[in-house]
Amino acid sequence: MKQLIECVPNFSEGCDMTIIKQITDEIEKVEGAKLLDVDPGKATNRTVVTFVGTPDAVVEAAFEAIKKASQVIDMSKHHGEHPRFGATDVCPFVPVANISMEETAGYAHKLAERVGNELEIPVFCYENAATTPERRNLANCRAGEYEGLPDKLKDPKWKPDFGPAKFNPRTGATAIGARDFLVAYNVNLNTTSTRRANSVAFDIRERGRPERKGNPITGKKKLDENGKEIWIPGSLKACKAIGWFIEEYGIAQISINLTNISITPVHVAFEETCNKAQERGLRVTGSELVGLIPKKAMIDAGKYFLRKQNRSVGVSEEEIIKIAVKSLGLDDLKPFNPHEKIIEYLLEDPAQEKLIGMTCKGFANETASESPAPGGGSVSAYIGALGVSLATMVANLSSHKADWDDRWEEFSEWAEKGQQIKDELLYLVDEDTRAFNRIMDAFGIPKGTDEERSERTAAIQEATKYAIEVPFLTMKRAYESMEIIKAMAESGNPNSVSDAGVGALCARSAVIGAYLNMQINASGLKDQAYLTSLMKEAKEIVEKTKAKEEKILEIVKCKIA
Repeated sequence: MKQLIECVPNFSEGCDMTIIKQITDEIEKVEGAKLLDVDPGKATNRTVVTFVGTPDAVVEAAFEAIKKASQVIDMSKHHGEHPRFGATDVCPFVPVANISMEETAGYAHKLAERVGNELEIPVFCYENAATTPERRNLANCRAGEYEGLPDKLKDPKWKPDFGPAKFNPRTGATAIGARDFLVAYNVNLNTTSTRRANSVAFDIRERGRPERKGNPITGKKKLDENGKEIWIPGSLKACKAIGWFIEEYGIAQISINLTNISITPVHVAFEETCNKAQERGLRVTGSELVGLIPKKAMIDAGKYFLRKQNRSVGVSEEEIIKIAVKSLGLDDLKPFNPHEKIIEYLLEDPAQEKLIGMTCKGFANETASESPAPGGGSVSAYIGALGVSLATMVANLSSHKADWDDRWEEFSEWAEKGQQIKDELLYLVDEDTRAFNRIMDAFGIPKGTDEERSERTAAIQEATKYAIEVPFLTMKRAYESMEIIKAMAESGNPNSVSDAGVGALCARSAVIGAYLNMQINASGLKDQAYLTSLMKEAKEIVEKTKAKEEKILEIVKCKIA
């Protein structure tokens, strides 16, 4: 699964968009990075840029953007209302998909080292990339701002993590860090009262509200022995919130910033807001997502609401997200388009799903054409996807079967596993064709010079190896699906046992078909030690698949009889 990181650099220029465009052009030049948003502010004289991509691409794009900013922004002439200390003031990395915070921080350090060494800009690492506890807080790193930098850089305690401890009046310094994804999220209320919306906001936000004597609203604030206000914390961690009235919609909202959705996910914030609003005689009518959100957050929300209904979570991704949108009321004020709001969907390349984006008829016609691809590898992966889809269908039907209400979780777990394998096999449908195309591209490399011949041979071998590994992965996933198929034949809805049997036949065909694909591609590979080991494992999978298919069909025939 592809790793994705979001980067949100803040550049100290918000008035001259020709300067900002020079910076964002550098980002757009990098393959694997996609520019999502450019948000300039004149009063702050600052522009927030958002882009996302694979980790290495994000590091490269961020470096080129910081490099260009150091050339086109002169901090000695900068004035703005927002705290700042550099041309690229801050550059946080945010994990989006299939990557840990620790790994993300490692990429932040990689960027910081390049910026410090190659551009000679002082770099302070903050939040999850911080090298000391004091530097976790961005405010500490930026204290004194640009004007205080000359003295700060002389202080040994504030020696930069990377780059020289030397003041550069043009570039200033840069803070590079790794932080959690921040979701800006508004909850709609059936009131026009800002004061009542604020009351709910104070109930949920982590900071809470000041404790008062007597009347909780107008009473005098309580102080501790040091004369400081005593605060009653709210119910949600990593949550900032305030109430306001939105004239455009004619309602009050609770404006929420979820600073760590792994601590407080969107659906938890929504449910808690509903509960606190109800306690105060209010009702939540829906919610609004400001900006973008990772797909996982929407999937988690959809599965949460499905489980509340005692329904299987092993349904398609589209259905899960639809449930999330309806349950959170994200379409209350205006239509909600997941393909405009979910980061991963914005990055989708239609060319990557050429085959599985076709109709059944279109796929059959494409396969039957004079083109050599799609071939047996893609068809094997698709047969495997159909086989596990049948088993997943049986699991979902079983979870809804009358008088089986106490077993819905059992079948939901099977269906969820089935959906995962189905999605992987569908990916392999197109990946097998891409592997074939890699071989063709390698054969197209010129072979005039010794260097070109060497490069061509290496490319052919690498592409051939990959063209063997892709059908091998198809074999493994199709074989794994037989565990689900067998379970559904044994204990699933008896009215659908024949579907489980057809699923077994599909899985067997997928395994054997992919094995044939491996064998024909293996003829061009020179690494015999690697090939022998891989083919031995593949042959074992074929034999185990045949044995399991035989057992499943025995169960099916017995139940049908």
